Amino acid sequence: MRLRGLISLLLLLLPVASLAEPGIAAFRMENNPDGSETYSISIQVLAIMTAITFLPAALMMMTSFTRILIVLSILRQALGTMQTPSTQILIGLSLFLTFFIMVPVFDEVYTEAVKPYLNEELAPDEALARAAEPFHAFMLAQTRESDLETFSDIARAEPVERAEDIPFSLLLPSFVTSELKTAFQIGFLIMIPFLVIDLVIASLLMSMGMMMLSPMIISLPFKIMLFVLVDGWSLIMGTLASSFYIAS
Repeated sequence: MRLRGLISLLLLLLPVASLAEPGIAAFRMENNPDGSETYSISIQVLAIMTAITFLPAALMMMTSFTRILIVLSILRQALGTMQTPSTQILIGLSLFLTFFIMVPVFDEVYTEAVKPYLNEELAPDEALARAAEPFHAFMLAQTRESDLETFSDIARAEPVERAEDIPFSLLLPSFVTSELKTAFQIGFLIMIPFLVIDLVIASLLMSMGMMMLSPMIISLPFKIMLFVLVDGWSLIMGTLASSFYIAS
């Protein structure tokens, strides 16, 4: 009896369900008179949340983070202090210095794209295009022409009339390659004085017949003393920050 009652209730509700509005009202796409399409807020929020998952990759590949972290890692290796500063500290320093360098870009993105979009003055696709322009200009200023030509030849891309028309598909790998080259160039210059100290200490130990004593143990205090006396952290941070401002 209970089963028959449940089936009867379902049969009564079927006409009501058939009259209900199809689909989920929160996820809707509407066609505008001009031919464009407008997505509901739910779909826009879903797209934004999906894009947030790419923020770590964008932070490393589209900002100054890569160059800074590589230079600081080479500096730690040149000092010979093993895990001091720790990797977490180096990442934190790189992150906050990246924010310092990228403030003009972030401000322009917020003013030209994010704020108008939140005020419903721009469509999502137009806001995304405006947000990409400051990053495009920043990356282009740090990219070597030789790297752009290399990836253009690989992709067999057609030449563009203006630098602003270079697509991100070519600019991204060119920018990362240029950043790696610049980081290793700076790291090489940083390692030279510490290498000289290692060579001098090793030669002195060899001349004194102390071949069993590791030169790194003796040279470490001298390298730290030299780095502190020349105010090394301030020089490194200032040089890294100014390298982006000079290039742009």
